[in-house]
Amino acid sequence: MSSATRVANDISKSMISTDLAAGRKRLDSVWNGIIPGIVLVAMITAVAFSAHNVSGFALFSPMILAVVAGMVYSNVLGTPAHAKAGIAFSQKRLLRFAIVLLGFQLTLGQVVSIGAGGVGIVAATLGATFLFTVTLGRLIGVDAKLAQLIAAGTSICGASAIVATNIVTDARDEDVTYAVASITLFGTVAMLAFPLLAPALGLDQHAFGLWAGASIHEVAQVIGAGFQNGTQSGEIATVAKLTRVAMLAPTVIALGLMARRGSRDQSAARPPMPWFVAAFVAVVALNSLVTVPAEVKSAMALATTIMLTMGLAAMGLQADISQLRSRGLRPLALAFCAFLFIGGFSLMLVKFA
Repeated sequence: MSSATRVANDISKSMISTDLAAGRKRLDSVWNGIIPGIVLVAMITAVAFSAHNVSGFALFSPMILAVVAGMVYSNVLGTPAHAKAGIAFSQKRLLRFAIVLLGFQLTLGQVVSIGAGGVGIVAATLGATFLFTVTLGRLIGVDAKLAQLIAAGTSICGASAIVATNIVTDARDEDVTYAVASITLFGTVAMLAFPLLAPALGLDQHAFGLWAGASIHEVAQVIGAGFQNGTQSGEIATVAKLTRVAMLAPTVIALGLMARRGSRDQSAARPPMPWFVAAFVAVVALNSLVTVPAEVKSAMALATTIMLTMGLAAMGLQADISQLRSRGLRPLALAFCAFLFIGGFSLMLVKFA
């Protein structure tokens, strides 16, 4: 019995030792796989948030600053090879989850509050701007995927829309970075210029808020421009902008259907309803039906911003400035024309619809 017991104990110890060795190997694999890249992305994200609090940089969201910081790091110091897996994880997984969390910033009641006319203006502006941008891009020779990213960023919600759209368009990282940079440039111009134009255009607070929410690119830019013209204007602008954010889901679904229909290999085509879009819709519905505590919403908003910033930092780390220069000025001209179109078209609807 004692001999058998010793044999059993030896076997048990051997199995435990093997399991521990396998566990250490898996941990080493994780560490050598995604952890270094996530740490690097987190460091750049921290730099972006810190820079956002510096005078002169507050006009730019941490997401935009993260793209720039990531590009500077990768093109000056170079991105370590062992960090690439973690960078890819941040760019894909974290971004998808962040888009889902955006749903906590919107309820169906908020959409209804601007009225059927307001929703109609937002929807018409979004659709017309997207079609105009894609069509003009084709006419002037801008790559179709890059044109779609610029169209989404201009017509929906800036960098977040570019990221979400790229999940189905699958453009190159340099295209995403170019689109984010151009959208940031003209969105900032709109944020600074539109409040100054309100008196000359004869817009009251309600009309200006609707115009700003329907036309300015980033959520932060809309809030900055809206509240600069008054509290009522800021509230209406924010709701109108969040209504545009809600339209991110059907837009991505439509692009997914187009990608699937245009693919020769139907089995390899992307699904028309990505999981993160369905989850975003579910979160909006939950947020509309259940009263979520303000503290939870605030925490969700912060988590969303952090993950979006990490995702865009990862994109910056994978952007090659020489390839950005190779795109030339045509995409920038396209973004400028889209900026003029969305501003003019939405203003016409607000004034005369």
